[in-house]
Amino acid sequence: MNHHHLSKMHKLFITILIISLFCKPSAALGEGTLSGGWKPIPDVTNPVVVGIGKFAVIEHNKVDHASLKFTKVVKGETQVVAGLNYNLTITAADGSVEKNYVALVWDKPWEKFRRLVSFKGPV
Repeated sequence: MNHHHLSKMHKLFITILIISLFCKPSAALGEGTLSGGWKPIPDVTNPVVVGIGKFAVIEHNKVDHASLKFTKVVKGETQVVAGLNYNLTITAADGSVEKNYVALVWDKPWEKFRRLVSFKGPV
């Protein structure tokens, strides 16, 4: 095989890999055990993680016309995709009552792209 052919096969493999990551339903999106690709976030007070949590609450408020106020990230996992998926348990205040919510955020910092995929709760 020449170098050009290998390069084309490599690109094809990466494309198939990316498609399979997006098409494969992840257990973390529903009930059940976490898929192998998810890794616990050791420090949920990290400013990046806190920023993702705040973003999730702000986006949820926009879409659902809610008025939740972000308090903190309780726990979370990340999954490497084309960027990072963050699966976060967030505490937010609904009026004077604090409740936990679960948010899935897709983040590609080099493209300044961030999207709230799902927001569930209170849980």
